[in-house]
Amino acid sequence: MLFHLLARTAGNRWWRTVLGTIFLVVAGVVLAVGIYLAVTIPAELAGRPVNADGDASFGPLADLAVAFLTIAALLPPTLLAARWFQLRPPGTLSSVDGRLRWGWLWACAGVATVTTTVLLLVMLVLDDDPTGDLVAWRPFLVSTLVLLLVVPLQSAAEEYLCRGWLLQAVGSWVRSPWLPIGVQAVVFASLHGWGTPWGFADLTVFGAVCGWLAVRTGGLEAGIALHVANNLLSSFLAAAYGELTIDETAADLPWKFALVDVVMLVTYAAFVLWLHRRRATDPAIQPARPMAV
Repeated sequence: MLFHLLARTAGNRWWRTVLGTIFLVVAGVVLAVGIYLAVTIPAELAGRPVNADGDASFGPLADLAVAFLTIAALLPPTLLAARWFQLRPPGTLSSVDGRLRWGWLWACAGVATVTTTVLLLVMLVLDDDPTGDLVAWRPFLVSTLVLLLVVPLQSAAEEYLCRGWLLQAVGSWVRSPWLPIGVQAVVFASLHGWGTPWGFADLTVFGAVCGWLAVRTGGLEAGIALHVANNLLSSFLAAAYGELTIDETAADLPWKFALVDVVMLVTYAAFVLWLHRRRATDPAIQPARPMAV
């Protein structure tokens, strides 16, 4: 069965998908408030200074980590929603094999690392406001360690929520993949806030490309790899120059950076599809078989 149709099980009904989506919204609000209080209250008791939002804070790096972990916390509820409300194995959110295909994930990660590195180098060349001096090694290493712990979880959670749950939720109602891809892409861009029109368009394209790759390759691996590489490498670069904050996001992207990013997305998709076809025809590689559901 095709990836976007995996929620079409014998036990699923249209209202189950609606209830599952409501459950995820409520879970997101509860988790966000809980994590906020769990960090802010100790910061206030410790007499920590306030951040730009007027909340007691343990510092910019801690604020960023909390923001990423708040998103990452949505991963377990997303898996539970598939089990509890759509009555299907949570692994069907990962791929048509009912699991995350780690070999394919690492193959995509290699392509994503190269394309994202090239993207960042081009953006540095085009930047009219060049970055300042490099920070000392110790704060950079601390930031790197924190980012390595939280960014992969945050990126994976967004993929499971948007390219997994939302794409398959709409796919449970319509057979064509294009409406599910479009809906989740717009929702994905909206969840990042409203910055520049170019930033919103770029995020929509990012979501559409990852959704299309999920359908074409039968799983979330290509999207997770790109998402992690993009967020991790850009955060490493920001950390190196002491600009690691949550004040600006991809939604604030200027037009020239958005255009470069779209070219990168198309290039990444082309390489991934070429690699996927090559693996599918290589007798030395066991191809993934769609799982009957």
